[in-house]
Amino acid sequence: MTTRDTPLAERANDGTPQYNDTVEESYRRLQYRTSIYAEIPKPGSGLRLGIYQAEAACGEGATDKNMRRLELAVGHAKRFDVGLLTFPELFVPGYTLDRYSARAVSEYKDGPSISRARQIARDNAMGLVVPYGEKVDGPGGRTSHFDSIAVIDEHGQLLDSYRKTHLYAQQERDDWDIGDSDFPVHRIQDFPVGILNCYECEFPELVRILALKGAKLIVGPTAADTYYRLPNGERSRVPYPDVSRVQFAAHAFANNLFFAYSNHCGYESRGGDAWHYRGNSIVYGPHGDTVVAAGHQQDTLLVADCVPAFYGRTHPEPGFHYLKDRRPELYQQLVARDARFIDITDRDVDEQTDLFEGGFSYPGSQAGKTIE
Repeated sequence: MTTRDTPLAERANDGTPQYNDTVEESYRRLQYRTSIYAEIPKPGSGLRLGIYQAEAACGEGATDKNMRRLELAVGHAKRFDVGLLTFPELFVPGYTLDRYSARAVSEYKDGPSISRARQIARDNAMGLVVPYGEKVDGPGGRTSHFDSIAVIDEHGQLLDSYRKTHLYAQQERDDWDIGDSDFPVHRIQDFPVGILNCYECEFPELVRILALKGAKLIVGPTAADTYYRLPNGERSRVPYPDVSRVQFAAHAFANNLFFAYSNHCGYESRGGDAWHYRGNSIVYGPHGDTVVAAGHQQDTLLVADCVPAFYGRTHPEPGFHYLKDRRPELYQQLVARDARFIDITDRDVDEQTDLFEGGFSYPGSQAGKTIE
């Protein structure tokens, strides 16, 4: 498998971009991209958001390296008076883990990394969204491990250790336990912020829940790469869709909020495999507009002012809008355990498929595991 450390002459034509050392080094130089006003948003009316996108460390010693990088990133963000700074999914240990290494690097929420992050937040009066691997001791001596996000306010208080509720594909199910949440909305810098984790950003139901609970900004740390390694060891033949370009503007518009996607860029590798991240961090405004976006290969600090009052109505007639015009009594089918869609797990839809012969029953979960 090609990685960024493979010499150019030996790199296979597998779709992995091939750059010389000078270009690669330029991508690791932190670039600022901003969409901010001359004055910081007034308390309670808006929030200055920062997204740190970078090629993080992975493997042995990654946690210490990435925590040092987190502190440096806060220093950069401080130059712009950022009120909330977010990092990519599993930023602290690196994303490219297997079942055994995930357990080895997981920490308790009051462990050294999150305690250090809380102190950094307190010292800089800056909220932090810090994704990490969380270890939790449960009943009967069972220890669970979660793909978690520490939500820390500007006073250094740990508001939540949010445990990912919708794991992506088999790899994450092998590595992590399934979390549960009531999807709280947090007060950070006196602004209502909701949190989702990577794959969860692709579920309109979760975005709508947070919007109904009053969120005006949703932050989604992610580890979205270009190609996916299938359970049989083969790489997917087509790139994973760039959901940041096809979904999230609609999320922002339909729910009248800001939507921020916080990704890695560059590479991580484990054994003979490599992850090439999309680097598609972006902030959308309530009109579905792009507020600011990162370059796909570039280490970048995005800074955006999120001020709802600066956006007018999306419906032409006052008094009508998506959230108000809902009819919850009609939506019971959304939470039914049985559905009629075509399940394509075992075979794709073809021209002979009977599109009326679908059927699927949702499993539940218990103690962090999927059950029938």
